[in-house]
Amino acid sequence: MSYIFLIAAVLFGSLLVFILKPNSKLVHLLLAFSGAYLLSVTILHLLPLVYIETTTYKKVGIFILAGIIIQSILESFSKGAEHGHIHIHTNGKEFPTLLFVSLCIHAFSEGLPIHNANDNLLWAIVIHKIPIAIVLTTFLIQTKYPKKITYVFLIVFALMSPLGILFGDKILFFTTYTLEITALIIGVFLHISTIILFESTENHKFNLKKFIAILLGILLTIFTL
Repeated sequence: MSYIFLIAAVLFGSLLVFILKPNSKLVHLLLAFSGAYLLSVTILHLLPLVYIETTTYKKVGIFILAGIIIQSILESFSKGAEHGHIHIHTNGKEFPTLLFVSLCIHAFSEGLPIHNANDNLLWAIVIHKIPIAIVLTTFLIQTKYPKKITYVFLIVFALMSPLGILFGDKILFFTTYTLEITALIIGVFLHISTIILFESTENHKFNLKKFIAILLGILLTIFTL
């Protein structure tokens, strides 16, 4: 079921673009909610999980910091697509290979710790993928790539997180280093979620709707963990 939910989240976000064409305000609210939910699950569940399972706290911290650095590097190629903003301009003739590869790596990494965590992490990633799929689909449509290219891009992207779950559960390397990999992904989640929350308020002005969306994301985690 985890595989189905993750794939459905991307397909649902893409269909919203083709059918309803949601405005940017709605996407920003979804991003704020998903960022708060992902951050809360990371702090309340994943962080205690890795620190309970080890006494080498410094090593865990180093892997978390490494995750933050790795995600920063990936975003230099993906142009911020992971947190809902693709800062790239193209005429539709040259396919953004680096954006595609970095997004796939990110989506794959998101799936790695799911098998070892509770359902809240799965839902946090599912909710996170919907606005990202909206932004990504909108970008692909605006760049006027052939529909075949757009569909292939979205399908491959949708399959990467389920592939991450499969590798995290079945491949020896990932099962052997579950603790280190989970710590690494915590760093990735911390980077993405905090960037989303920082970008959710334009010009540092208080926005009640976005504040409520963030608060709901935090409260949902608190009352379901």
